Amino acid sequence: MRENLEYAFVWTLVKLMGALPRGAARAVGATIGAIAYAALGRLRSVGLRNLELAYPEKTAAERDSILRALYRNLGWLLAEFCQMPSYTRENTRDFIRYEGLENYLAAKDRGKGVLIVTGHLGAWELSSFYHSLMGHPMSMVIRRLDNAKVDRLVNTIRCLHGNRVLHKDDFARGLIGAMRSGETVGILMDTNMTPPQGVFVPFFGHMACTAAGMARVALRTGASVLPGFMIWEESEQKYVLRFGESIALVESGDDEQDMIENTARFTAAIESYVRQYPEQWLWVHRRWKTRPEGEPSLYNKRA
Repeated sequence: MRENLEYAFVWTLVKLMGALPRGAARAVGATIGAIAYAALGRLRSVGLRNLELAYPEKTAAERDSILRALYRNLGWLLAEFCQMPSYTRENTRDFIRYEGLENYLAAKDRGKGVLIVTGHLGAWELSSFYHSLMGHPMSMVIRRLDNAKVDRLVNTIRCLHGNRVLHKDDFARGLIGAMRSGETVGILMDTNMTPPQGVFVPFFGHMACTAAGMARVALRTGASVLPGFMIWEESEQKYVLRFGESIALVESGDDEQDMIENTARFTAAIESYVRQYPEQWLWVHRRWKTRPEGEPSLYNKRA
């Protein structure tokens, strides 16, 4: 019963916000974000604690301002997701553009597959969707949603233009196969992990347990690895799908150390983008939850 009610709510929200003019949908999304900021005290506490860890030099007011802007960004992302079924190459020209597409195409031309280092920054749902809309379908490594019906609905929208979903609970074989076929796979690798799937690397000056699968696959297949994010550029009033240059892999022959060092390089790339656009990263996730053995938690009970 609950699953059906959740599905009906999500389906109705997608239909209603998708039917609005885009500007109106974004305004509604921003309002939802503001309400969520005020109502969800536990997540707000997590966000403020993360910002304290990442930016100890900032004032409490500055950190609060970043978090409020994040909720506005999340509301906009909700609106864009609901609008995505109606997007075409023509009607997105005024508010989305590429930057660094040549970096992606050069990596693709190598023929060994492309791994996109990305995260919960900017409009992450819109990024892979737009890339497929422009003729570059890709696979995405994503956790299954708890509600199976909602999961199918969301993935149907994600995959309207040829994208594929690789679920986190069964992706390793598919990922290696995709690289050997010269395909592209995007991985959100900015979430907390636990050993042995995760290794500890620096993130904003604190050791963060981070998925190591991308580094293992890249070293095994020779795939290109490059950062890719869709960022909202306030000055342009546009989203920019930005691809950075390929990240050079460390290949010393020590497989375990190389895996850790390359995971650190990928994480450093994510951090560099977050530092440029802090108001667009998902601070409400407990990124530093898993601690190295013997270290105390960085979060209090409320967070």
